[in-house]
Amino acid sequence: MRKLLYTSLFLLAFITSNAQKDFQGMAVYESKTSTSDFKSRFEGNKEITPDMQKMIEERMKKMFEKTFILNFDKSASIYKEEEKLDAPGGQQGGIRMMSSMMGGGGTYYKNVKDKNYTVDKEFMGKEFLVKDSLPKLNWKMESETRMIGGYNCFKATAIRPVSKSDFRNFRPKKQEEAKEGEAKKEDKDKKTNFMDDIDMPKEITITAWYTPEIPVNQGPESYWGLPGLILEVNDGKTVILCSKIVLNSKDKVEIKAPTNGKVISQKDYDETVTKKMQEMSEMNQGQRGGMQIRMGH
Repeated sequence: MRKLLYTSLFLLAFITSNAQKDFQGMAVYESKTSTSDFKSRFEGNKEITPDMQKMIEERMKKMFEKTFILNFDKSASIYKEEEKLDAPGGQQGGIRMMSSMMGGGGTYYKNVKDKNYTVDKEFMGKEFLVKDSLPKLNWKMESETRMIGGYNCFKATAIRPVSKSDFRNFRPKKQEEAKEGEAKKEDKDKKTNFMDDIDMPKEITITAWYTPEIPVNQGPESYWGLPGLILEVNDGKTVILCSKIVLNSKDKVEIKAPTNGKVISQKDYDETVTKKMQEMSEMNQGQRGGMQIRMGH
């Protein structure tokens, strides 16, 4: 009798283990970033015609509104922008670079078991493979609840350091600071450039909604660490909202880390991007709005 009991317990443990191993889900996320701060950079600029402004706004919408697919299991996930047919001529280097800086491009692999991530990025024609430890967010559990797509979700908030290579974190400087900066530039007989009016906060507040009904430690982009799949994230400028969930589909997706590119840490990658952006900014001195115009070509 005891032997039968042990055999039954072993079979139950084996079945449960395999069920967890085979468990896989897919979630579709819509990401939208406010463009008001960027529009303010060229509004009122006499050098930009209405047609150019319209073209810039269309390009910005394409870069700031994206659809992503998250494939996940109990321990790992891959987050990738939905593939779309490009317009004739395809995406050019400038657009690919800006897309990468807006959270798109490449595959974002998270392993919540080993607490690390790998993401392939393209910048200035070079491929990078950013590998680092997952950022640990000190989530504060809130009492508020809401329904998202039929799932009961709970609210959580956290304060997160910003990534200097994520263009979405850029904020315009306050008018007083911008005027003061322009005065200093004039004193040095230098013309203003794109980066003069831009500031980067050191940290931002994150609001997330997660559902314990899907008990995985996963979420979009770099977000993780809650007792349930994160269905919405809001950082004050970018909102990422889940629009569709499919669990245990017959079609399994291979969840593995990308391998192409020069291996680099997040800190070194951020410094590389920041340095190159500053160099480009200095090259654009005297061409106010030049960066935005290049975004459209």
